[in-house]
Amino acid sequence: MKIVVIGGSGLIGTKLVKKLRERGHEVVAASPSQGVDALTGEGLAQALAGAQVVVDVANSPSFEDAAAMDFFETSGRNLLAAEQAAGVGHHVALSVVGTERLLESGYFRAKMAQENLIEASPVPYTIVRATQFFEFAGGIAHTSTEGETVRLPPALVQPMAAEDVAEALSEIALEAPRNGMVEIAGPAPLGLDKFVGQFLSATGDARKVVTDPAALYFGLALDDRSLTPSRSPRLGKTTFADWLGRSKQAR
Repeated sequence: MKIVVIGGSGLIGTKLVKKLRERGHEVVAASPSQGVDALTGEGLAQALAGAQVVVDVANSPSFEDAAAMDFFETSGRNLLAAEQAAGVGHHVALSVVGTERLLESGYFRAKMAQENLIEASPVPYTIVRATQFFEFAGGIAHTSTEGETVRLPPALVQPMAAEDVAEALSEIALEAPRNGMVEIAGPAPLGLDKFVGQFLSATGDARKVVTDPAALYFGLALDDRSLTPSRSPRLGKTTFADWLGRSKQAR
């Protein structure tokens, strides 16, 4: 089977391409560096020719409101039109758990616009909403740092390893289209403050996490439902403790 991975050179894309090739499929790792750009439409027709499945894991290079909306709407329209013309039978898109609950954020409004385009298209689809990745812990700490203090709310998250995200996508890409949504998450929930605090401790970072229920997450007020999945997500196998241990060994 020919499968095209849009965003095939990124964190999730590279892992997904490898997994699908190991399963014996013909996989195109599509990205601007490879001459395939969903934002401009460059190379899409050639890349999608003969493809049965397209998996879109590309992300906006900017989180600024207007730029993110332009990226997801323009690339989404271009990609879905090219898929329809090529006769693609399954469009799989990576999105974010909690998107509909955080629409005060321009980024989440852009992700919702992307989902709406997919749902309105005649191309059969599956939207895969994932929780935060373990790999994002450092970035969350960076945006929440004041001097040597990292101020974060105790709101629950259920993060997962990027490897498990790619594994779930590789399985879903080979299944029949849901024409609906699947949620994927890590094995267990924990507070956002504890998530980042454990990461900093494991990496030898001297910054101290201060728990503050009023603290914001990328400008958003959170509660325990904001970023956690529904009752029946697909769960990744990698625990945060195991991931921290492997990351420490790699370092």
